[in-house]
Amino acid sequence: MQAKRVALGKRLRHSPLVHTLGLRPNFDDYSEIELDLLRNADTIYYPSTLYEDVFLALGKKVFPANFYRYMGDKIKQTELFTLLGIPHPRTRIYRDNPRVSKILADFSFPFIAKIPRGSSRGRGVFLIRSREDLKDYLREHTPAYIQEYLPIDRDLRVVLVGANVVHAYWRIARPGEFRSNVSLGGRISFEDIPDDALRFAERVARLCKFDEVGLDICICEDGYLVIEANMVYGLKGFEAAGLNIYQLLSKRVTEGTI
Repeated sequence: MQAKRVALGKRLRHSPLVHTLGLRPNFDDYSEIELDLLRNADTIYYPSTLYEDVFLALGKKVFPANFYRYMGDKIKQTELFTLLGIPHPRTRIYRDNPRVSKILADFSFPFIAKIPRGSSRGRGVFLIRSREDLKDYLREHTPAYIQEYLPIDRDLRVVLVGANVVHAYWRIARPGEFRSNVSLGGRISFEDIPDDALRFAERVARLCKFDEVGLDICICEDGYLVIEANMVYGLKGFEAAGLNIYQLLSKRVTEGTI
């Protein structure tokens, strides 16, 4: 059977060039024809956390690369940024029995504490102003993910596909809120987006081999910092600009760039 572009996840379901099978809990839930499509495909699009490692073991390419293994894992992302020399906020991870005294030897109030895995939309981010705040955080979360506080009121969300920018916008925090997430009342702006910030984002995506990602970038005295890589990113910024990410992805397939 001739190789065909095949996807499991549904992000390319509008592309006429991709056969989207959907994600099923077992391989024997697919028909023999569908299994042959998977066996003969050179690249599997959106293979899911469930099956990505299987396809990689079979020697197949997957798209997006470095997507599922870094999805929602701030610890892995920080380790990757550190080893690649990518500028990011000063961060330390306290893995076993983290102590208040050790953390306070490394950081001064205020600082940021985060739920390191699985959190999103700013709901796993805490501003630590006191020992009691820190103790409350440590009672609930191990390992501890501690990051310097940056006195900023906005960050730049840059969405890239194939290491090329497809959209960018400021997320501006509402008054009195230290998080800029749109889901927490942050405001979207398309004004005065620095071109060199977009080039910085493209460089980060290339270095990290992120095929599809929403990077959160901030501007500090020393230049640009990457706060986080979002594999599952919100679509409010696309809607505000009249863009459709699914159409953009389908276009990239048609152009042969992904």
